[in-house]
Amino acid sequence: MRKGRSSLEFERTPVIESAASVVGKKEGDGPFGSLFDQVEQDAMAGKPTWEEAESFMQKEACRIALEKGGLEKEEIRYLFAGDLLGQLIATSFGVKELEIPMFGLYGACSTIGEALSLGAMTVAAGYGERVLAVASSHFATAEKQFRFPLGYGNQRPYSATWTVTGSGAFVLSDRDKVRDTETGKGLAVITGITTGKIEDMGIRDSMNMGAAMAPAAYSVILRNLMDFEREETDYDRIITGDLGVVGRTVLLDFMKAGGRDLSEVHMDCGVEIYNRQEQDTHSGGSGCGCAAVTLAAFILEKIRTGEWKRVLFVPTGALLSTVSFNEGQTIPGIAHGVVIEHRKPERSIGWII
Repeated sequence: MRKGRSSLEFERTPVIESAASVVGKKEGDGPFGSLFDQVEQDAMAGKPTWEEAESFMQKEACRIALEKGGLEKEEIRYLFAGDLLGQLIATSFGVKELEIPMFGLYGACSTIGEALSLGAMTVAAGYGERVLAVASSHFATAEKQFRFPLGYGNQRPYSATWTVTGSGAFVLSDRDKVRDTETGKGLAVITGITTGKIEDMGIRDSMNMGAAMAPAAYSVILRNLMDFEREETDYDRIITGDLGVVGRTVLLDFMKAGGRDLSEVHMDCGVEIYNRQEQDTHSGGSGCGCAAVTLAAFILEKIRTGEWKRVLFVPTGALLSTVSFNEGQTIPGIAHGVVIEHRKPERSIGWII
């Protein structure tokens, strides 16, 4: 299963059996609004705090993913979950009622890539027939923790991104355990992963996280192409998580300088999730929820129907905290690559990759 220096190619491909997305009003007003499973019109989701609202969204995403797969929580062996908050409080308070053995993850905005990678490894190795991968973020909780109180009303530069309010959840299953649903026997398969390493090019501007994360995305994409001996055109789309307009420009420049042209196949969830002409989000979207809800609502359907046969999904994260920033530290980046492919039916054998 080992492939090159940093990748795995699964002999027994885990299946994304079901997926769910829960978002806030701003995301619901964006281009993917009609595709999300649930749009909360109230940013507080009827809760007394923003943090509790984020926990509620994460719990709802898990509930809907299980419901769409016709599953009970007792059928899930492990839960891989995370958010942006200290001690993962959105996750710990959000999923505690599920009572599923949990691995709490922090990869900043790359967390859903980390969760899908570890979940796929677990299923492929036979350590669990089904696992849940989930991540969430909330604009107000992130601003409160990393920047300024919302009431301060500080001006945001055009390089800044808008933290997505939302949660995406995915059930990964052994191929022999997948059940028939309205969408068939599973949405897609995970055929491989490329695990990223920390990249730091000395960026110190917390309002320009796209530039801080772009080197990590470049590193993972290049390593994936080398490990799997592929060209960029072997993917229908190479999809980064939340570089935004600024980070996407940096990435494309890096790739071009390295002899790779991604301009025809690259997509960034942060660029696509909002309508920049009508919604004031500056460089685009970010946050754990950005890549997660875009994958659940938009990308997987393209793969399920066969419009896209193979994509490289690369959520990106900026590894900073208020402590490191206030102490003048740089902002390291991390990214994780997940190869997701169309699952096509075989007439007499069943569903295979």
